[in-house]
Amino acid sequence: MSNFFFSGSHTAKVDDKNRFVLPQNMRFGLVEEGKLEFTVALGLGGCLTIYRRSDIEKIVKKFQAKQHSAKYQKFFTLFFSTLHHTTCDKLGRVVLPSILKKAAKIENEIVVAGVLNKIEIWPKEKYEADLEAFLNEENSSLSELAEEAFALLDGDEEKTEAAAPLTPDEQLEYEEL
Repeated sequence: MSNFFFSGSHTAKVDDKNRFVLPQNMRFGLVEEGKLEFTVALGLGGCLTIYRRSDIEKIVKKFQAKQHSAKYQKFFTLFFSTLHHTTCDKLGRVVLPSILKKAAKIENEIVVAGVLNKIEIWPKEKYEADLEAFLNEENSSLSELAEEAFALLDGDEEKTEAAAPLTPDEQLEYEEL
């Protein structure tokens, strides 16, 4: 499963019990060690994010090293207090906690979008407006970011080929930083 990544998008309706059906192909990507368990969290840009259990564990481990930094305290409080560890029922439905649904301004319809190692849940109206703006190049900064992102693909190959292994002294200096 190491080469698996989430992609594609699906629209779904949120019922009166705050449930939606997570597409089967996305559920498959969340299964680890035979278990379908994952975490729903606040995402960037106004969406919610579904993380695999192993990915949220990596995030927690890295954040624990910075937990006493005053700079990040408010973010940590909001992020961790709104994490919800969950699963799907037999029909593939996921319950959106009310606080997360409200934070993302989700009404009745959502777009469930696969984005590399995570799944994003967007209010349908916001997702469609962002997509239309991107396709019509109404948002030049988004178009510029897309160009830069694709340029990274070429840049990584060049850096990888040109990079020499670190000397023992360089390695020690790097580790001290």
